[in-house]
Amino acid sequence: MSKRIIRSVLVALLCVFSGFGASAQDGAYTSYSPYSVFGVGDLYKEGTAYSRGMGGVGIAARSKRFINYMNPASLVNRDTLSFMLDFGLSNENKIYKQGSIKSANNTFTINNFVFSIPIYKRLAVMAGLTPFSTAGYDFSHSITDQDLIGRTGNITYTSSGSGNVYQLFFGAGFKITNRFSVGAEIMYYFGNLNKDTNLEFERTDMRDIDTGYKLELNAFSGKFGFQYDQPLGNDMTLTVGATYRIPAKVRGYATDYEYASVSSIVDTTRYDIDTLAHSKSVKFGGEWGVGVSLRKGDKWTAEVDYIRSGWTKSGMDTYNGFSNIGNSTFTTTVSQSVRAGFEIVPNRNDIRYYLRRVAYRFGAYYENAYYKLDGNTINAYGLTFGVTLPVFRYYNGISVGFDIGRRGSTTGNLTQETYGMVVLGFNFHDIWFKKYRYD
Repeated sequence: MSKRIIRSVLVALLCVFSGFGASAQDGAYTSYSPYSVFGVGDLYKEGTAYSRGMGGVGIAARSKRFINYMNPASLVNRDTLSFMLDFGLSNENKIYKQGSIKSANNTFTINNFVFSIPIYKRLAVMAGLTPFSTAGYDFSHSITDQDLIGRTGNITYTSSGSGNVYQLFFGAGFKITNRFSVGAEIMYYFGNLNKDTNLEFERTDMRDIDTGYKLELNAFSGKFGFQYDQPLGNDMTLTVGATYRIPAKVRGYATDYEYASVSSIVDTTRYDIDTLAHSKSVKFGGEWGVGVSLRKGDKWTAEVDYIRSGWTKSGMDTYNGFSNIGNSTFTTTVSQSVRAGFEIVPNRNDIRYYLRRVAYRFGAYYENAYYKLDGNTINAYGLTFGVTLPVFRYYNGISVGFDIGRRGSTTGNLTQETYGMVVLGFNFHDIWFKKYRYD
């Protein structure tokens, strides 16, 4: 492996650990949404900048130029001596609307860190770290009821939350035949979510009340996938893929606390630690997905995916710390999404015009969340765009994905989110054990 790639890996690792350390600091949000109040927060959109620019597809994607960690069966579609690494960052801007109230926020986080190496001509492995879910919110309002003011003064109600659950994974893909490949992946989830509610009284002789939950979560899961290629002639190939993720039983601790304070004196009135175990089962939902792609050589690719994830038996809608935050009724349900994407490269081998070697992508998606609020399904839809700019030799490049969409509505107590996300990915590629004729 070249010194240049080694330096790139070390720099990427430094950025990853620095980024995750910064996100753990108080007041630092990696995502921001009032919908992350409930459950395990917002589930992070899976995929590198490559797939994010194509509507989030990847179950049937087969490309030797990019790492596709959405289906481990795709790992074997590569140059047999190639080392690959993908490191991504994301920035999201949101505008919120509830009735006549509007606000905005922007966040920045690590999108993914994943690398892949070949073990044998029919076997390849990968390992990586990505966000799985995130919580981030901070809102308040004042109670100015005249009946209360005479006795207590104004009361300010504040609710805030932060934290992340990350996904550490290791997977392998094996090519059974030239057309059929299978893959398996083991995943470890870990992280902390903090949800805090505060009642602050205007009168200094009244006790302020601070209540909330601290969730320390970890879980193991597995994922399986396959892909099958069917040549159609005229350099056309049809690929069918499928994946299945096992439901994950959550372990860790759920701390329920309450503090009462007046002036500088703080009393702990409740501090209960509950161990998450099988007797009070909380689960991350299982997931299965299918995808179909059609590609013409190295010229263009089109793909459509369908993903379904069952959370109705997650136990989160009855477990304190996951369910009883705020006034809305929270119930878990089945999450579904439909995604479609297209990529075209005018001429990868053009030596005269650089823009003809650039990969251009666009896509669309429609999805609903893994929960309902007051019986309302939370839907999201959007359009995506992306490019990959070739850099140096081999398949090195810089990928940029754009996601513009909307989630929720303004009916009832719901909030409508209009968002725009940019994902920046760095694709590193090198050939191992290559013997040069001249040094």
